[in-house]
Amino acid sequence: MKSITQGWTGHLLAVIAGALVTPSLAPFNLWPLGIASTALLVWLLSDLTPKQAASRGWFYGFGLFGVGTSWVYVSIHVYGYAPIPLAAFLTLIFSAGLGIFTSVTFYCYARWVRDCDSGQLLGFAAVFVLGEWWRSWFLTGFPWLYMGYGHIDTPLAGWAPVGGIYALGFVVALTGAVISYGLQRQKIILSHLLMVAALWLGGFLLNTINWTTPTDQPAIKVAMVQANIPQEVKWRQDQYQATLKLYRETSAALWAENDIVIWPEAAIPAYYQSAKPFLGLMSNKAKQHNTTLITGIPFREKDPAGNTHRYNSIMAFGAGDGLYHKQRLVPFGEYVPLENSLRGLIQFFDMPMSNFSAGAQWQAGIKAGDLTLAPFICYEIVYPGLVTQWLPKADMLITISNDAWFGRSIGPLQHLEMAQMRALESGRYLLRATGSGVSAIINQRGKILARGDQFTREVISGEALVFGGATPFAITGSWPVLILCMAIIVLARSPRPQ
Repeated sequence: MKSITQGWTGHLLAVIAGALVTPSLAPFNLWPLGIASTALLVWLLSDLTPKQAASRGWFYGFGLFGVGTSWVYVSIHVYGYAPIPLAAFLTLIFSAGLGIFTSVTFYCYARWVRDCDSGQLLGFAAVFVLGEWWRSWFLTGFPWLYMGYGHIDTPLAGWAPVGGIYALGFVVALTGAVISYGLQRQKIILSHLLMVAALWLGGFLLNTINWTTPTDQPAIKVAMVQANIPQEVKWRQDQYQATLKLYRETSAALWAENDIVIWPEAAIPAYYQSAKPFLGLMSNKAKQHNTTLITGIPFREKDPAGNTHRYNSIMAFGAGDGLYHKQRLVPFGEYVPLENSLRGLIQFFDMPMSNFSAGAQWQAGIKAGDLTLAPFICYEIVYPGLVTQWLPKADMLITISNDAWFGRSIGPLQHLEMAQMRALESGRYLLRATGSGVSAIINQRGKILARGDQFTREVISGEALVFGGATPFAITGSWPVLILCMAIIVLARSPRPQ
């Protein structure tokens, strides 16, 4: 068996192990494959030098990101107008670059942790989680394809309000490590089995706890307009008035029936300063019925030095108010790294509205009547740490997005699953409005109560409840799990008394 893990055979198996993560997540939800992925990875790293483990880790990452973020190709080719060979090449480069994260992670595992006491068990799980965490913030971060997302409907979901997505990832990684450890030694160690069983049973029991409870606030009636305007015409000037007409006519019947009406990210394809007359008219319509209109719209302003800043923003009108500028921008979609060198090379580097600035870290929330909504634009909802900044003071979470960039790929459904996890972690309802799907109302348990379809023009309506109190995760964030992982590594490397 040892010879199988060597050389290119082992690297190919590592690519397969990484690829197994994607079907464990939405929309496939074959969650045992995530456990199989970690079990296979532990075996493939068991007898390598740190340098070899770095190479093996890169191949694992290439399989993980090559399959799991294949939707990047759609963005580059279909909407960035790059030729097929160039789009494929850039997608491969993207996946290869992200593989550096797993390469470094498993170099560290083999160099400092694997050969310590419990290094292939608790140590592996700890390094695995710290690797996911590192990926969430280094160079602005890419917290996508986390192992725990596949368990939003399994007993492990009970750990989400306690320790967040990293707690679920820890249990999955440890479960896979115990399976691999037992198979390699061809025997089951009772203490290892009991440890994993206790964590799974603990998740099941935690699922029975209501960390947050409904307030006396009446149910909030919500309507989300999913306009499904094709991406290729959305920013065309000759379509601007047609877009305004669509939102005006679709929303006309919604003001009297709803407390909140939501339009998606960049619903109005112009800066707020240009669309102010139209939005003033819509604000008056909403205010007549004590309704709050919330919409995504680009915003432009000058600082005291006279420099112009452009933001991807969300604003509230009518019975609500507030302005929020997106903090976490998508590279190439909202800003272009090395802009002076890349602008003009290919059309992908010149997409509409790709010169935004990042908003300030601490901003006020969006008000809808007396409610405080924690706002997130598109990609921001995938950052667990960013969401906890608003908790527990926020009454609900709201996220607007334009997932049309992903086409009919798995990207939008992965994105929806991550939004579900944020609702579960926070114990709050989450309202998700997108331009082309999937729009949804998600309850405090991460369950979808109402949803739209992809690439359909429709209004998604339903009720949302206001919850009070706080989950443990809302108070502490991810830090208890991260500190535990660090402590496991420190204790594993500590010399034993003679």
